[in-house]
Amino acid sequence: MPAREAGIVVPLFALRSARGWGIGEIGDLGPLSAWLAAAGHRRLQLLPVFEMAPGERSPYAAITGFALDPIYLSLADVADFAASGGEAALSPEDRARLAGLRAGTGIDYDEVRGLKRRALKRAFAHFYAAEWRTGTPRAQALRAYCAAEADWLHDWALYRALKEERGEAPWTAWEPALRDRKPAALARARRALGARRLFHCYVQWLAAGQWEAARRQAAAAGIALDGDLAFMVSADSADVWARQREFRLDASLGAPPDAFNASGQDWGLPVPRWPVMARHGFAWLKRRAARAAALFDGCRLDHVVGYYRMYVRPAAGTPAFEPATESEQRALGERLLGVIRTAAAAMAILAEDLGAVPDFVRASLARQGVPGHRVLRWEVENGVFRDPRTYPELSVATSGTHDTSSLATWWSEELDDAGRRALAAVPVFAPLAGAGAFTPAVHAALLDGLYAAGSRLVLLPVQDAYGGRERINTPATVGPANWSYRLPWAIEELAEGAGRSVAARLRALAARHGRLPAG
Repeated sequence: MPAREAGIVVPLFALRSARGWGIGEIGDLGPLSAWLAAAGHRRLQLLPVFEMAPGERSPYAAITGFALDPIYLSLADVADFAASGGEAALSPEDRARLAGLRAGTGIDYDEVRGLKRRALKRAFAHFYAAEWRTGTPRAQALRAYCAAEADWLHDWALYRALKEERGEAPWTAWEPALRDRKPAALARARRALGARRLFHCYVQWLAAGQWEAARRQAAAAGIALDGDLAFMVSADSADVWARQREFRLDASLGAPPDAFNASGQDWGLPVPRWPVMARHGFAWLKRRAARAAALFDGCRLDHVVGYYRMYVRPAAGTPAFEPATESEQRALGERLLGVIRTAAAAMAILAEDLGAVPDFVRASLARQGVPGHRVLRWEVENGVFRDPRTYPELSVATSGTHDTSSLATWWSEELDDAGRRALAAVPVFAPLAGAGAFTPAVHAALLDGLYAAGSRLVLLPVQDAYGGRERINTPATVGPANWSYRLPWAIEELAEGAGRSVAARLRALAARHGRLPAG
């Protein structure tokens, strides 16, 4: 029988440290792993970390399925940045910006991105002059990295260089020869943009080195580092530009009408042509899965129902689910999940199976041994909460997601008196009887009941670990509050004071419910 485990869900952007540049960084993952190990938890679940478009905030709106976002680079660990003068060499205006970002409570994505880009440009100029031109061992290491990652890196670097040269215009607005990837036009662009392309390869090389160091630190602490694979990339992405025939651009993905949205939802995402991809051996999907496996010990598959069926909204015509029948949907989903699991055989897979998911999809996942999610607040039927102890072993128990309110807000503002009484009627939540306000005792009782779940894995959003009310994202809204959450403590403070107390409580929970790591 697999061991019972517990983990924490923390967006990388939410971390903060004294040396950070206004956003969580790859270099923060090692110290966080040490804190998590002290808390008796084994899994660290992140949100997506692939590069977002300039001006974008959502990690689920990536312009690549492969390139790490340089916004997460730790400049303090970039040797070329230090060699070119480090923070002291920043302009007075940029030093003031950096001070403001460090003092801020949220995340100014545009400011962070611009500041880090300027710093990386200077670091690259030093590397190019001191290393690349003279063929040093570090230059050879970059060449080796470029060769090893050639199946995605070269298209990515060219795409990124072309977008920059065109003021970030989408690839569909480029000159026809480049838009349509005519070989002669691509060859000319590669020659003309050699330095720009090399810069983007260099940035990914730096990110790879920092990520490998973070993985080693996490592993040394006994922590599994898990990722989140968004179902689809943006239509304006390197992936779609490089594989245009494998996506429909005359339609978009979305969701059908429901009680909350009479017209349904249009997500603006491209529609994959699975039959065309099948003729190419699902090469893109395999490479995405293999890339995830190279970065993570485990991975959450976002919108897993999309592998079974997609709600397609054509530019002209009637929206509909594709494929149309349940048997076709089941066959497609199991085929695609088989491709992912084969390509990422060493990586644990979790399924985000929340929302309007047909019962046959959950049954299919169970047959394949892929755990789905059980969210405490939604495990209720006709006003009766399900006892977490009856959750199936093949599941992930959690108190919420990046799209929900916190546990504290749910209890105190969204759950009415009848709902509180119904939850307290579940034996493991009996200590909640008569409780009203969200107090430390209520918080403890809610977590104790959740950790008692029959699920092999409990994943706790980090806000719920300490009883915070912050929210990561409010769906169907756009604004600076979304994707701007940051931990109330710096990484350096986690081992003391409140951070140490939270770790002790989490460790006690894990111990009480048989979730401590073996040994």
